[in-house]
Amino acid sequence: MMRKPFALVVLAFAVSFVLTHQMTAQEPEKSDKSEKEAKDAKPAEPPAPKEESSVTEHTLKIGNQTIAYKATASTTLIKDDKGDPTASIFSIAYTRSDAPQKDMGQRPIAFVYNGGPGSSSIWLHMGAFGPRRVVTTDAGPTPPPPFKMVDNVESLLDKTDLVFVDPVGTGFSRAVGKAKNKDFWGVDEDVKSLAQFITTYVSRNGRWNSPKFLIGESYGTFRSAALGDYLQNHDGMYLNGIVLISSVLDLGSISFLPGDDMSYVFYLPSYAATAAYHKLLKDTPPDLNAFLAEARQFATTEYAGALMKGTLSATEKSDIAKKLSRFTGLSEDYLTKADLRVNLFQFMAELQRSRGLATGRLDARFSGPQPDLLTEFSASDPQSNAISGAFIAAFNSYVREDLKFGKDLTYNTGSEEAFREWDWKHKPDRTPFPGSPNAEPDLIDALVTNPHLHVEVENGLYDLATPFLATEYTMTHLGLPENLQKNIKLQYYDAGHMMYLREPDLAKLKTNIAAFLDNATKQ
Repeated sequence: MMRKPFALVVLAFAVSFVLTHQMTAQEPEKSDKSEKEAKDAKPAEPPAPKEESSVTEHTLKIGNQTIAYKATASTTLIKDDKGDPTASIFSIAYTRSDAPQKDMGQRPIAFVYNGGPGSSSIWLHMGAFGPRRVVTTDAGPTPPPPFKMVDNVESLLDKTDLVFVDPVGTGFSRAVGKAKNKDFWGVDEDVKSLAQFITTYVSRNGRWNSPKFLIGESYGTFRSAALGDYLQNHDGMYLNGIVLISSVLDLGSISFLPGDDMSYVFYLPSYAATAAYHKLLKDTPPDLNAFLAEARQFATTEYAGALMKGTLSATEKSDIAKKLSRFTGLSEDYLTKADLRVNLFQFMAELQRSRGLATGRLDARFSGPQPDLLTEFSASDPQSNAISGAFIAAFNSYVREDLKFGKDLTYNTGSEEAFREWDWKHKPDRTPFPGSPNAEPDLIDALVTNPHLHVEVENGLYDLATPFLATEYTMTHLGLPENLQKNIKLQYYDAGHMMYLREPDLAKLKTNIAAFLDNATKQ
């Protein structure tokens, strides 16, 4: 680079100094009064939050019918008792636009969300029920971009309008005004905010007389039990049905709490299904369902009795370890050293250790590299690693390009901060002593309040996040009278937590829920 002559540099500096001096000399002197006024002035109020909306028109062919529908991507303000906005909740609503307007008030509507807590709704949206879905590789890593999106012929849009909701702190949803995201991060706070969103949506769109459903996955099932009870008893909004996908209502049942052996009992049949899938049993069962029935029986009788006994003789422990090995594929030596108690993350690390692999948690059919072959606990979930990139990229492209919303915004797929800071206290008047969060009383109360409420529970055989035996135990121990117990139905899939990742089970899920919706809307 050529340098400027030194004289020019000096001249430029001198001119700059003179001009600056003149400008400074021409400025009026600030009075003490003006300085005091500036000091006392209040900071400007931030602009009032506003609702935003983008409406687009689309069509989708499901079976023999072509459905015209409207997609509304929007934010809805919820408010405190003084009427001040506290949060902006993002949702995407799909409503049929080819139905007569007079029929819209009676067409079913379903509110859909995932769990976490701290998860957005993209998983059920882009994987199961929305009009478009992302294609992933079943039980293996999905190849890199560009990811493939297709029309979802298994969407529920032919049966019900759909509203996918992102709780505060996820998606584009956020606290506004003087509120903070963490104000909504708790069992009861979450329920109240979503109840206000739902009642606002229903009121604005003339849907009070529509058949109404809640569809949640994972923690979303815990939410649905509490939210359904709250909507019915606080807002007088009775529901037709609740769909619990990969359900957990008693979080203690999956927590492996010290001194409580029930989690080990509940997980055993799921361990058995996983070991059979990966062909790690000494004798491959010819009939998986018969084998799992045997595993249930052993888990709830002989195994549970041994754990309840606490101290076993060497002979007794060896006998149980041998039987456990037959069901789990783990060595008798490992099981003996574990005192017959192998928690989830130990199982994920140990089952395929000899292959250098970790086993999936959300879906145990998935496997992934295990970098540390000496680790006791698996550190990551191969299923999450295999699909997350595809879902996140597909949704971010779809919401901006197809739905014309959020171009300059960041979509928060999941919030680890929300999970870490979640307030797990729930209706302390029902729980005199602190313990594991439990929404079973909410579901009981919702069914007693509304005996026409139907509940369907979808279970993945290879789900190690919410094992099916724990769900079965929950649903058969609610203490309901027979006429209400009949309102609960359990379905099963040859897949994991997100059973819709397996295309045959996506179709099966659609068939089951479509029949459930039809049955729950009958007079």
